[in-house]
Amino acid sequence: MTSNTISPTVKLVEFNEQYTHQLSNFHLPEDQLEFTSLPLGKINHPKVSKTSIHVLIMSHNEPVGYFALEDGEKVHKYSDNPKARILTSFSIDSKFQGKGLAKQGLKLLPSFVKNVLPDINEVVLGVNKRNTAAINLYMKCCFVDENQIYEGPKGPQHVLRLII
Repeated sequence: MTSNTISPTVKLVEFNEQYTHQLSNFHLPEDQLEFTSLPLGKINHPKVSKTSIHVLIMSHNEPVGYFALEDGEKVHKYSDNPKARILTSFSIDSKFQGKGLAKQGLKLLPSFVKNVLPDINEVVLGVNKRNTAAINLYMKCCFVDENQIYEGPKGPQHVLRLII
């Protein structure tokens, strides 16, 4: 199992079945579910590529956050780079929000990608223009807004990039 650590309590790990029960209790407020999805919903979604990487943000060996690094057609909506992945469904369980865990997890992303996906040199994402909290978080974590907009199903999204 691959993991990377900044603080001794926060690390990124690839999802495996041992975390299914803990993730079944993952909760997000309705206003956040407008912009993301619950981890098990994404992990088990039939349209998500089988070669996508499902990543857990762990704190004290407990999953507190989740995101996917997807490949395939979805990436091409955001980047022409054949060595890019798209970060989707980023979330922190509501009982762990406000503790800096999202920022710590995102700061681990470059080294995690280098270890798990060594051929990938860019991570892109689309964040809804109305989701200012997420935009601010990603910008603090070295994502760059190059003023590209993608018209998503829930409205316009900023396309943000992180060069690995």
